[in-house]
Amino acid sequence: MATCGAEEDGLARYRSPLVSRYASPEMGFNFSERKKFGTWRRLWLYLAQAEKSLGLPITDEQIQEMEANLDNIDFKMAAEEEKKLRHDVMAHVHTFAHCCPKAAAIIHLGATSCYVGDNTDLIVLRDGFDLLLPKLARVISRLADFAEKYADLPTLGFTHYQPAQLTTVGKRCCLWIQDLCMDLRNLERARDDLRFRGVKGTTGTQASFLQLFEGDHSKVEELDRLVTAKAGFKRAYMVTGQTYSRKVDIEVLSVLASLGASIHKICTDIRLLANLKEIEEPFEKDQIGSSAMPYKRNPMRSERCCSLARHLMTLVLDPLQTASVQWFERTLDDSANRRVCLAEAFLTADIILSTLQNISEGLVVYPKVIERRIRQELPFMATENIIMAMVKAGGNRQDCHEKIRVLSQQAAAVVKQEGGDNDFIDRVRADSYFSPIHKQLESLLDPSSFTGRAPQQVAKFLKEEVRPALIPYQSKMGGKIELAL
Repeated sequence: MATCGAEEDGLARYRSPLVSRYASPEMGFNFSERKKFGTWRRLWLYLAQAEKSLGLPITDEQIQEMEANLDNIDFKMAAEEEKKLRHDVMAHVHTFAHCCPKAAAIIHLGATSCYVGDNTDLIVLRDGFDLLLPKLARVISRLADFAEKYADLPTLGFTHYQPAQLTTVGKRCCLWIQDLCMDLRNLERARDDLRFRGVKGTTGTQASFLQLFEGDHSKVEELDRLVTAKAGFKRAYMVTGQTYSRKVDIEVLSVLASLGASIHKICTDIRLLANLKEIEEPFEKDQIGSSAMPYKRNPMRSERCCSLARHLMTLVLDPLQTASVQWFERTLDDSANRRVCLAEAFLTADIILSTLQNISEGLVVYPKVIERRIRQELPFMATENIIMAMVKAGGNRQDCHEKIRVLSQQAAAVVKQEGGDNDFIDRVRADSYFSPIHKQLESLLDPSSFTGRAPQQVAKFLKEEVRPALIPYQSKMGGKIELAL
């Protein structure tokens, strides 16, 4: 089969669409080989610097040589070394040593593979959260502006996806915001709970470092503290096996899965509202909704969010199973699995947040459609108000109830059996029994009188809970986001 140059441009090999099609460049870089192996070299530098400061015979020249070659990575050589050694860490030790001949003897001194592997993972997870949190804050901010704008616009509520009492467009949006604010707190907590693995040795006992420092426990503890601080962490896990506990991965992916559930719910609501023609996501001027049906305006962004959110929600099963089968101090059956699930979770979360931001910045509301649907359903909801008004005008509650029961069933038959409009109010106006309140019918049917405290709830919620939660992210709100695809 002819490839027409596909080999040269990479099209002859599978590429994950999470990176090639959707994810942001910054999140793609966070899980890149260059970030990973560049971090390994920095960790080797931190270790050497700390060991030197505590008295090990490491020279300034060796340190300077390492510093000069942090990003001078010969990936081809590393790949060849790994193919020969079947060990990725030692392949990169040899590759680093090749360009740092003076420092070769002290690179990775006293460390085990998890010193670079696990500590890099923790750095990448932390940095991943630092990318996601401002994006989540931006989505909340955009939706808060939307909720504030439509705080007073009545709309039909739904329970069981059946017509229920009225709410407002803004109040419904606040239900979405509340879930996302919970996610914001959860992501902040998970980020802040992350610790560094530090320098712990092969089974977590720090035996190799205790030997290097000739039994000086205080120097081993200080080494752990120094390297932890150099990596930007305030704390290290006090006890580890060969790895940090894989329950940490469960906590990280659990909050991301929960975020996925929130976004799936929000975008499902938007898809349902699009079907009702009440609210639509942005639709570009030249966008095509269907190859066969030119008139269609499919909610493809919301559908993408739902599709990817389902993937995100399932990924937490991987660390759950991995943590449960880690024997004693460690088994290697965690490695290949974690290479996939950790990166995919953050990449997927990044994608759906960027997409939801795009949606929230361009939501279109159709008040006339919303008003028409209210007119179809509100007459039945107003029956209790009509009864109360008749009683105040001197009528009998039971007689009024029976009259309304008959008229409402007649109106329902017109809607359901004849496909007509709800004419219940016309029937009330035509019935002389209700003449004492005919002049009150307009006020009794004012939609805003059926929304309760929804507008006030929106204002209070946004002021007291939402806006304060966004203060730490004010400098990162940025402009509108455009999707590549």
